[in-house]
Amino acid sequence: MTYVVTENCIACKFMDCVEVCPVDCFYEGENTLVIHPDECIDCGVCEPECPADAIRPDTEPDMDKWVAFNRRYAEVWPVILERGEPPANADEMDGVPNKLETLFSPKPGNS
Repeated sequence: MTYVVTENCIACKFMDCVEVCPVDCFYEGENTLVIHPDECIDCGVCEPECPADAIRPDTEPDMDKWVAFNRRYAEVWPVILERGEPPANADEMDGVPNKLETLFSPKPGNS
């Protein structure tokens, strides 16, 4: 088993989870975090720390796509070792549906 970051982290990125991870398996993108599934030791200490409830065990239904998503981006994004500042609108974005569709969308004015 492993834990993975799911869609609700996108644009929330609270990062409370980072500092409790004993093996430093969180990786940071511009809009979200991921957990490297091969580095996670399944301790579960990160899950209750996430205010957005975005960290889930891979044993839950339909987690295969999130395991793949986390693995893919953990291979290219830098490891994060300390909690940073969440986006200014993190509370507003918590619970917004279909955030995965907007993760890599061009920003207004950038085509």
